[in-house]
Amino acid sequence: MFAMTIDQRGSRRGQDLVDALLADLADAPGVVRRFERTAGDEVQGLLDDADAVVDLALRLARADSWSTGIGTGPVREPVPRSVRAAAGPALENARDAVQRAKTSGPHVAVSGPDPRRARDAEVLLALLASVVQRRTTQGWQVADLLAAGMTQKEAAARLGISPQAVSQRARVAMWQHEQDARPLAARLLREADR
Repeated sequence: MFAMTIDQRGSRRGQDLVDALLADLADAPGVVRRFERTAGDEVQGLLDDADAVVDLALRLARADSWSTGIGTGPVREPVPRSVRAAAGPALENARDAVQRAKTSGPHVAVSGPDPRRARDAEVLLALLASVVQRRTTQGWQVADLLAAGMTQKEAAARLGISPQAVSQRARVAMWQHEQDARPLAARLLREADR
């Protein structure tokens, strides 16, 4: 099981973004217990799908407004209906991870029962988060179209640029590297959860 604790960065200086985040997460795949506000500008949820955790962590990295802690391990059974009533190592590990994420560059951390495996997953997720956070607007235009299933030629037509320009933007955005590394990040999370 994966617990995610997500804390808004800079909330004392800006507006509360939690309600918008909760609305965005309402239909997130892999969610076992929906995300809820647990304290102030923090939300927590439980997921059972490592690929969904990777996707969500990178979506949050793209927004660049959140510190994301991912905890692996068991959750006390039976799992209550509300994540706020849940307990167990996964939630404790998510709490530890979000505290560390607050002081890391890419603002994502992983904690679990096997510290070495959790660290391996964290290192790759942090690298992917850094790639996502450095992507330009032009890079995101191409990445979003390719992620939606368009070919480079179709993306070029949509953007009114040449296929070569799409290829260059995708390369600079490291889109293919991100796509290739996502399954590995999910596998490392699953291994950290054993």
